[in-house]
Amino acid sequence: MSIDYSEKIPNNVDLAGDRKLQRALESWQPNFLDWWKTMGPAVPTEDVYLRTAVDVGQEGWAHFGHVAMEEYRWGVFLSERNPDRRIAFGEQKGEPVWQQVPGEYRADLQRLIVIQGDTEPASVEQQRRLGETAPSLYDLRNLFQVNVEEGRHLWAMVYLLHAYFGRNGREEAEALLQRNSGDLDSPRILGAFNEETPDWLSFYMFTYFTDRDGKYQLGTLKESAFDPLSRTCEFMLKEEAHHMFVGTTGIDRVVTRTCELMREHDTVDIAPHGGIPLDVLQKYVNFHYSVSLDLFGSEQSTNAANYFTAGLKGRWQEERRGDDHRLTDDSASIVVVRDGQMGTDEVSALLALNLDLQGEYVKDCENGLKRWNRVIEKAGIETPLYLPHVGFNREVGLFAEHHVTPAGRLVGTDAWEAERDRWLPSDADRAHVQSLMRPVYEPGKIAGWVAPPVSGINGRPFDYEYVHLT
Repeated sequence: MSIDYSEKIPNNVDLAGDRKLQRALESWQPNFLDWWKTMGPAVPTEDVYLRTAVDVGQEGWAHFGHVAMEEYRWGVFLSERNPDRRIAFGEQKGEPVWQQVPGEYRADLQRLIVIQGDTEPASVEQQRRLGETAPSLYDLRNLFQVNVEEGRHLWAMVYLLHAYFGRNGREEAEALLQRNSGDLDSPRILGAFNEETPDWLSFYMFTYFTDRDGKYQLGTLKESAFDPLSRTCEFMLKEEAHHMFVGTTGIDRVVTRTCELMREHDTVDIAPHGGIPLDVLQKYVNFHYSVSLDLFGSEQSTNAANYFTAGLKGRWQEERRGDDHRLTDDSASIVVVRDGQMGTDEVSALLALNLDLQGEYVKDCENGLKRWNRVIEKAGIETPLYLPHVGFNREVGLFAEHHVTPAGRLVGTDAWEAERDRWLPSDADRAHVQSLMRPVYEPGKIAGWVAPPVSGINGRPFDYEYVHLT
């Protein structure tokens, strides 16, 4: 399943064998390139040390080399087809997967693809100006790698819309380039993708928490009975892993430098010494974690139940589950707020599928906290980071109408407003972080608020010239 880079649109789906589809995508391509020029990375470069997919197999699937950004080759790549694959869940469990879209599920599948597709260019737009304050060339390269792969993930969804959804799909593909993150008149579909990413701490948090949500959403779509969608998401997950690596190691490096400055100056208030205090890091964790939890939707969802029953969207690692994969007789416990108190209710497991996915995400997020807290503990500091209660700062779901403290206590509006700046980044916190954002473009050098990485990229040293600026 090697990828043909001699084509105008690199692909492994035999675009040349479908001239109508090829022409449609080639007519969309200039609009995408215009969007990239106007909404993509703002820092001009000669070339960047980028990873480019050359195969979809498990080994040796990527090539590394310096590439001029405007010459990067975006394309359409699907994982290899399994001809014996069967539907793993829902009413049609055990039947062959679909190679075409069943008419009765056309609208729902299109909606799922559009929502996923809308997140991809949104994050590029959110991160457009970050290169102007990159803490090192290593970080600048990682930003650009994330950006070009989000662009390719947009191509992945656009291909499905063009190939399987006719005129409506083509119109939706155009609309993906017409919405813009934070635009008052035409914003992105999901709230988290209209938030600003104004600094590199926010970028690390975004790639840890929000891209991790993307991992789990792609994981549920990978289970889909619609095989082209499944194969598309399977390959996207390969690329998504790097985005989360950037977040995990980025926060790790900030924590490391914060601890170094605390020990060097024997104080928790390292802001005057050019660092980011632990309490500010905690506020950023609180914000980005809570905003990302909203992306899972309401804890009770008839849409999620219907998608599962129909075979459109499964659970995380569906085939490893030990139940009947239909869930019609299963129940789940769900937290509710009743008469000012938190309690639990039993609901159909089908209705609680969003909560099930959210639970998998929470467990995954906890791994990062353990990693960062090992750094803090090793430094002899007794102020660990933590994940706030899942009800904290929520705008979607069961907690949206309530104020919940990071410790999980229900409070009134007055108490919430009085403590808000203790739990979430204040204007002063954001201003301080922004004041540290000064570009460092010299190979081997790095900003003073973040530690260098343990190793470079693809065997290269940290002081390698990963980006050539114009």
